[in-house]
Amino acid sequence: MKDQTKPHQNGLVRLVNLPQIHDPRGDLTFVEGGNHLPFNIARVYYLYNVPVDSERGGHAHKDLEQVVFALSGSFRMTVDDGKTKSEYWLRDPRKGLYISRMIWREMDAFSQGAVCMVLASHPYDEADYYRDYNEFLAAARENA
Repeated sequence: MKDQTKPHQNGLVRLVNLPQIHDPRGDLTFVEGGNHLPFNIARVYYLYNVPVDSERGGHAHKDLEQVVFALSGSFRMTVDDGKTKSEYWLRDPRKGLYISRMIWREMDAFSQGAVCMVLASHPYDEADYYRDYNEFLAAARENA
């Protein structure tokens, strides 16, 4: 599947395909910040044991960029730039969803045993978050 790029007013959301090395002993995929991603990786975290009826995300970042992967299982990502909403189903560990700054993201519909890994451009900083959707919308309008 080739990259699907959907431009947003304040950034970009697109699928990122990573290399895959096939071997009879199992496949290997790798990622290099600044090479396969448009940023150097400053933080890696992952979600697991997420109940199937749970929702995660529900925020946007002022400066941070991310690539989100389903390492196992699947889940739905909804991204929103304040004007346009798009949905992506992540289920292939070789394909990540790049999410630029100022994009609201929500995650749901986790399959049993889903594992989500996130590669981030910055260390954790609570001041970088919009956790209230209306505050995000106001900031998105100001940045337009």
